[in-house]
Order: sequence, then C-alpha cells, then structure tokens
Amino acid sequence: MQYWLFKSEPNVFSFDDLTAKGDKGEEWDGVRNYQARNNMRAMQLGDRGFFYHSNIGKEVVGVVEVIALAHPDSKSDDPRWECVDIKAIAPVIRPISLDEAKAEPRLSQMVLVNNSRLSVQPVSAEEFATILELAGGLKG
Repeated sequence: MQYWLFKSEPNVFSFDDLTAKGDKGEEWDGVRNYQARNNMRAMQLGDRGFFYHSNIGKEVVGVVEVIALAHPDSKSDDPRWECVDIKAIAPVIRPISLDEAKAEPRLSQMVLVNNSRLSVQPVSAEEFATILELAGGLKG
C-alpha cells in the first residue's frame, strides 16, 4: 500500500463534503500540475491518503481511500489531465496543523513540510503512522 496527501480548500470542497458522498466517493478533479497528476497515475486501488484542508486551517483532517485508478478528468477537454476517485474513511480525532507537522522531527522529510504547495503528494508509511499517532487515531 502507498500513502498520499490530497489538498483542498475547505470552502471549495471539504472533508465533510467528501464524507457526504459516501461509498461512491468523488473524482479528485481540477488538478493542473504535472507532478500531482503523475502522483495520481502512480496510485493503486486501496491506497490510503490524508485529506488536508489548505488555505483555511492548513491541517490534516481525515483519511481517504483511492477507489478508482487514474482516468481522464471529466472537468477537462485536455487529455493530459487525469484524476483518481477517492472516498472518505474517517476523520482524525485531532486535526494536525502544518505548523505542528513542521515542528515534529520525524516529519522533517515529509513533502508537506518541504513543499506545502503541491496539491497531491506522496507520504511515506512512517510519516502516515506518525501523523495518525499525533492525531490520536481516527474517529469511530
């Protein structure tokens, strides 16, 4: 299993919005960055990721699962742009802020800490476990 981080502005599309979609999930559309697109192309069914609220909050708020492999982005006529579908698994007990992640030595190499602008990014298994530990696990 691989791990990822998906960033969204909560006033545009929040973790609660994804949760409301249920098991059918949502297409992670609108990504127009080659590195982020390539990250989605590398995803496999069942991969897990963090849902990160960017701009407002700047914090990891939940865990998601990849439920559809990379496919053409339905919001683009340009065949270069692809996306995956994800669904919400559960919110974290306590959101982890970007500042808290930057202060944690075990996360010093995390992409979020070093390139917080990339909208879809890889997360190592160790980083995933550390964030979950700091968050106190998942609700439910």
